[in-house]
Amino acid sequence: MRSQRFLIAILIAAAVAGLLLLWHMVRLASSMPVVREARVALDYPAGVPRHPIRIALISDTHMSGPDSPPARIKQIVTAVNAQRPDIVLLAGDYLGNDKPLGARYSPAESTAPFARLRAPLGVLAVLGNHDYWNNSAQAVRAGLERAGVTVLVNRAIRRESLAIGGVDDVIHGRPDIAGTVRATRSLGGIPILLAHEPDIFVLSPRFGPLMLTGHTHCGQVVFPLIGALWLPSKVGRRYTCGRYDEGGRTLIVTGGVGTSGLPIRLGAAPEFWIVTIVPK
Repeated sequence: MRSQRFLIAILIAAAVAGLLLLWHMVRLASSMPVVREARVALDYPAGVPRHPIRIALISDTHMSGPDSPPARIKQIVTAVNAQRPDIVLLAGDYLGNDKPLGARYSPAESTAPFARLRAPLGVLAVLGNHDYWNNSAQAVRAGLERAGVTVLVNRAIRRESLAIGGVDDVIHGRPDIAGTVRATRSLGGIPILLAHEPDIFVLSPRFGPLMLTGHTHCGQVVFPLIGALWLPSKVGRRYTCGRYDEGGRTLIVTGGVGTSGLPIRLGAAPEFWIVTIVPK
C-alpha cells in the first residue's frame, strides 16, 4: 500500500512539473522580445559620412495564434521604434502556420503592422521559406509594399552610407547570390547582405564584411546540456544564433520573435537585434 501511494505521488509530481514546464514554454513564446545589441566596426568607403548607423534586425514574426497575434506584432513594432533605428531590416518568414487552438492570418494581415515602423532610412525586407508556402510569395510581397517596405529579391539598394543586398530564400526561392553580391558592391557604400537563412554565410564566402539573417529561432526548444533538438539549416548547429566573426566577416543570426510548429519556446527567448555600425 505504501509503495502504491509513493508511486501515485511521483506520477502526480511529474504531471504537475510537466504542466508547469508547458506553461513556461507557452508564456516564453508569447513574451516580448529581448533586445540584443552588437557593435560592428567596418571600413567606410571614401566619401561616406563617418557616423554610426543603427540597424534594427527583425525576423520570423510568423503572425499566428495563440502566441503571435496581430496585437503582439504591433507591440513589437512599437518596441523597435523606441530603439530609434536609422533603418529597419526584415529577414523573412512573416506568415505563420496552423497551430493548436490558434488562428492563421492572411499575407495582408501578416504584413500590415510593418506600416507602423519608423526609421529615417526606411524599411527593407527579404522573403523567407514560409512566405513561399501555398504560393503566397507574391501576396506577401504585395502586402509588404503596401506597408511601405522595400522588398529586395536578388537586388541591392543604396540607403545613405549603406549598400544593402537582399538574397531570395535559399530553400524555396531562386537565390542569385553572385548577382546580388555584384549589385551590392557596385553601389559603393558599406556592403551588407540580408538573407533569411544563415546558410548564405557559407554559400557566399567571398562577400564581406557583414551579413544579417534569421530562420533558426535559436533552436526554439533548447534543453540544457543537450542543446537544440533540431535546426532547419544545412550547416546544422554551426550558426544557431548570435554573432559570429570568421575570416574578417561578421554574421548575425537573430532568433526571431515568432514560432514555427508548436507555439512554444524553451531556452531560446524571442529577440530582435540592434546592430550599430561604426567606422574602424
